[in-house]
Amino acid sequence: MSVASPLIIALDYTSQDAALCMADRLDPSRCRVKVGKELFTRSGPGVLEALHGRGFEVFLDLKFHDIPNTVAGAVEAAADQGVWMVNLHASGGRRMMEAARERLDQHRLATHLIAVTVLTSMQEEDLAETGVTGGAAEQVLRLATLADECGLDGVVCSSHEAAHLSERIGADFLKVTPGIRPASALADDQRRIMTPSAAMAAGSTHLVVGRPVTQASDPMQALASIEQELAGI
Repeated sequence: MSVASPLIIALDYTSQDAALCMADRLDPSRCRVKVGKELFTRSGPGVLEALHGRGFEVFLDLKFHDIPNTVAGAVEAAADQGVWMVNLHASGGRRMMEAARERLDQHRLATHLIAVTVLTSMQEEDLAETGVTGGAAEQVLRLATLADECGLDGVVCSSHEAAHLSERIGADFLKVTPGIRPASALADDQRRIMTPSAAMAAGSTHLVVGRPVTQASDPMQALASIEQELAGI
């Protein structure tokens, strides 16, 4: 199923049963879903098969970071399981990203490959403690530019960097933005956050939304509210 919506709903659950219960309350024609580390580690590839069987396109959010050949193999394995998108850490460097890109191309696998730049939970002091100077915006641009040079389809980034990346790299370069919260929602553990309409206006191409939808009494109504907000852009 080809989905036009920019919305990706994060299935951040500890069990496959819980994740599928939420998936059954969503419409695969109106959103994609994200499977992260905890759910995949607990449930394995079976959760991907179950979601695909329900018609969902899946963003497998495992943030691979290892030696080039290992990451290339992991990316290929993800693509072989039919995921719509998979990611790796841009900080793994050029050889790692190029190896992953070449592996997908070699096997003619259409899975989107994107890179994590700076986690949305990190602020200036967090980066400084890891030896990164110049701040988040500079580091995001540096890593996103490298990812583009390596042939990746886009990056995970904060909506606060999306406009700059669109200007410097181009609007077609995917910018997948977590930390999306409707104005009425709590920030939780995401620090660099933005509303859906503001993020799309800033240049984000896809929005990852979790608790504002998955913890709503009516998830599809919550999703519809975001759709209405986006329609007003």
